[in-house]
Amino acid sequence: MLRTDIRARLTLLVLLGVMVASVSAFAGSAVIGSVAGSMNATIGGQALIPNTTVFSGDSLQVKDGAAVVAVGQGSRLVFGRETVASFLRDESEVTVLLGQGNVSMYHPSDRVGLRVKVGEISVTPAAGYKTLGEVAMVNGAVVVTAKEGLLRVEGSGPAVEVAKGKTITVRAKAARAPQGGSGGGSGATGLQVASLGAGVASAVMAGVAISRAGDARDAAAAANATAASAVTAANDAEAAADAAAATAEDVGCALNDLSYAQTGTSTFVPPSGSCD
Repeated sequence: MLRTDIRARLTLLVLLGVMVASVSAFAGSAVIGSVAGSMNATIGGQALIPNTTVFSGDSLQVKDGAAVVAVGQGSRLVFGRETVASFLRDESEVTVLLGQGNVSMYHPSDRVGLRVKVGEISVTPAAGYKTLGEVAMVNGAVVVTAKEGLLRVEGSGPAVEVAKGKTITVRAKAARAPQGGSGGGSGATGLQVASLGAGVASAVMAGVAISRAGDARDAAAAANATAASAVTAANDAEAAADAAAATAEDVGCALNDLSYAQTGTSTFVPPSGSCD
């Protein structure tokens, strides 16, 4: 009896330990944000759908398409084609670990910090600015473009701030101090950098378009469902009206027969052919 009691207690302790570990692991999966829209993109091999929650530790892959992740109070991350990235989150900021491709960021406030890392290179929106920018990997170099606000680039050398309308390139492997401009051994041609700069706004707009397309699709489905319900209700109402009319005729014919049986005449004149 004593052994049985000890075994039961040990089993209970083991179960409690497993439950606590499971809860701790789940709590450790901090939320990054949610998917606002996507096309040809997956997380952990699963196709993305709108409103999917993205957690710290998730890995994103975009084929020939795009993905938009909403973060915090209005911030957006737009991942372009052929992009691989993963996410981390701590108490103060969300970090995107960019493996290949490009990411555009729209950061309207400082409530949730954003950071993009490529190896030792780190790019963050400067505090106090509404920021729109892009970080892209091109031919072994990291190209950083600021369309609005200010981006801060840090690596093994001195930190550099990229102002609105500027583009700099950094060697990803050596992680040296950023070099201004678009030429001179940066690994990115002038045409490529210009395309990337123009691609920041277009990527964000494409992301917004994907998100709106999803909303429009949901609205259309809701409208179709409402229309179908209205048609069903109309059909039911018509059937009810027909039944009521038939009932009225039956009652009228019965009154006609009763009146005729009692008086030999009838005060009810039914529609032609409605009574036998």
